[in-house]
Amino acid sequence: MTEVAPKEPAIEVENLVKRFGDFTAVDHVSFQVERGSIIGFLGPNGAGKSTIIRMLCGLLTPSEGRAIVSGIDVAKDPETVREHIGYMSQKFSLYGDLTVMENLRFFGGIYRVPRTILPERIRFAVTMAGLEGREDSLVSTLAGGWKQRLALGCAILHRPPILFLDEPTSGVDPESRRRFWDLIHSLSEDGVTIVVSTHYMDEAEYCNTIALINRGRLLALESPTTLKKRDLGGDLLSVECPDIGKAISLLEGQPGILDIAAFGNAVHLLVDPAKVSCHDLEGRLTTAGIPVERIGSIEPSIDDIFVRMVGENSPQGGAG
Repeated sequence: MTEVAPKEPAIEVENLVKRFGDFTAVDHVSFQVERGSIIGFLGPNGAGKSTIIRMLCGLLTPSEGRAIVSGIDVAKDPETVREHIGYMSQKFSLYGDLTVMENLRFFGGIYRVPRTILPERIRFAVTMAGLEGREDSLVSTLAGGWKQRLALGCAILHRPPILFLDEPTSGVDPESRRRFWDLIHSLSEDGVTIVVSTHYMDEAEYCNTIALINRGRLLALESPTTLKKRDLGGDLLSVECPDIGKAISLLEGQPGILDIAAFGNAVHLLVDPAKVSCHDLEGRLTTAGIPVERIGSIEPSIDDIFVRMVGENSPQGGAG
């Protein structure tokens, strides 16, 4: 029986570093991305997500380390790397004073799509963006969701095997975000490797792998399911009350409270179960004049995991 050689990863990153003067924006990051998978760079604004993506796209030169994209060394041959990828920035990279069709033709030329197949690729992009009948509309007149899908269409006109999406859903309404992720999954099913950065924790659930990034450091690289099974070192409780700020001020730093953070209309607390119970917490809050509407144990979300891991790792630099 002939042995099948393992597939080479679409992206290999080893001890990648980016410094701007004395400031370390990316701090010895290492990971691999399998072909056809979706990896999500998850973290707050300023975490270093965009800096990593720009290095992988050949737009920034690494200070140290090695990055191989589609078998090409980014530092040695950034021009060739750019021929093998699609890139969609936070600002959509569209020209508002051009029409939908003019933008598509322009990007088709930039990506050197052969004229014989460009009309077919443009039709696909228009259909994917839901812009049939709006081909002659100025891009500046389009809603955010349409611009987003059109920018994606422009980025894949040359059918790249690897696609980088830098905060693609920032500022877009929830319905448009959901539709955009449907498109991302369709591309992944067709074998496209996708790297997407986001600060929306819920979007991490749509990825095969999550890279938690904070202050230039990679905190975790796991599937959403595995990440949520991490042992936080205590019990996670949720408290709903009318004055979240006052509740946090009261409970923060008290014995048995390992971590505390606001989550929407609730407070999530990581507690030592030997020292703190729901009954005890309710008593403390009620005595302080804070009525408790609901309290109980919950399963950790990716938000909870991220907040805990950030607290466990001392900050040393970071960038957007």
